Amino acid sequence: MIETIAVAFRLNGADTAMQVPPDMRLIDMLRERLGLTAAKKACGIGRCGACAVLMAGRPVNACLLMAWQIDGADILTPEGLDALPEAAIVRSALAEENAFQCGYCAPGFTIALTALLREHLDADEPAIRAALEGNICRCTGYHSIIRGALAAVRTMANRSAPQPTHG
Repeated sequence: MIETIAVAFRLNGADTAMQVPPDMRLIDMLRERLGLTAAKKACGIGRCGACAVLMAGRPVNACLLMAWQIDGADILTPEGLDALPEAAIVRSALAEENAFQCGYCAPGFTIALTALLREHLDADEPAIRAALEGNICRCTGYHSIIRGALAAVRTMANRSAPQPTHG
């Protein structure tokens, strides 16, 4: 008989509790037990970023987190990004720049950029490149992804700029 542990956490804004083997990884819980497949199972060793989720607002690799490590945590998957206005801006800007070809890596890049722009509305290209270091895209040369990220920064700056008053 396989022993299980109880884990309770907040997932995309909803309280979630389940019994799982203690050595089950978060990526497997999301995909196999919860049917959330936007975070991709790729390298399995935390090097590509395809499985990225937000944990307490910070990007983490779901392939490196074990069930016992997420007990009490606040997890936001790519499916839950709709709750964040920054994510809509990031997604739109990346789409405008045709940032991805196959799209396999897109959720991880979106997670990383959303986390960055939630903390740094004025992120410059070096900050963007640093935030994306853990993400690998096998289809592009990254130029369109960087352009999309910079476009998102400009859009967010325009939205947060004080509006002129007429008087």
